[in-house]
Amino acid sequence: MEQDAMQSLLRFFKVLANESRLKMLGILASRECSVEELATLLQLKEPTVSHHLNKLKELNLVKMRPEGNTHLYQLNSEALQGISKEIFSPKQIASLAENIEGEAWERKVLQNFLVDGRLKEIPASRKKRVVILKWLANQFEVGVKYPEIKVNTILKRHHEDCATLRRELIGYQLMQRESGTYWRMSNEG
Repeated sequence: MEQDAMQSLLRFFKVLANESRLKMLGILASRECSVEELATLLQLKEPTVSHHLNKLKELNLVKMRPEGNTHLYQLNSEALQGISKEIFSPKQIASLAENIEGEAWERKVLQNFLVDGRLKEIPASRKKRVVILKWLANQFEVGVKYPEIKVNTILKRHHEDCATLRRELIGYQLMQRESGTYWRMSNEG
């Protein structure tokens, strides 16, 4: 996520991380209110309400219209929808973690289950098993066809239960099998 977008998101959450402001937005979503009305409804002092309204106005979440000597406030629903589309799209939420190294978890799983290139055990957890199986699939070259005995030899270097590992590699579509010949799927790195 770009730094400006990250700062906008942080500012948004900081402003809304206040119970009084959230209640204020709730009230202003259903009707217009003056500072005096909001102060009475929320049991706050008017200067406190004005302070909260200023914070909400910084994000354009409330709009104000004068009526005589009074200012009436209301939720700016268009701005809220705009923020929602801009900041809360799945793509934007995913970009929050773009600088976090994606393979760290996989490396940890490999560290926990491998000792000198041998599996301590086949993981019971499906997610961890997939990490191990992808690692095992990389022990085979793409485009090379292996007879079952060669597959067993390669797998036995890493774990005694080569039959289970063979079935799992096929089941997770990391390898293909036909007439006793196996090959690694090319879409896996």
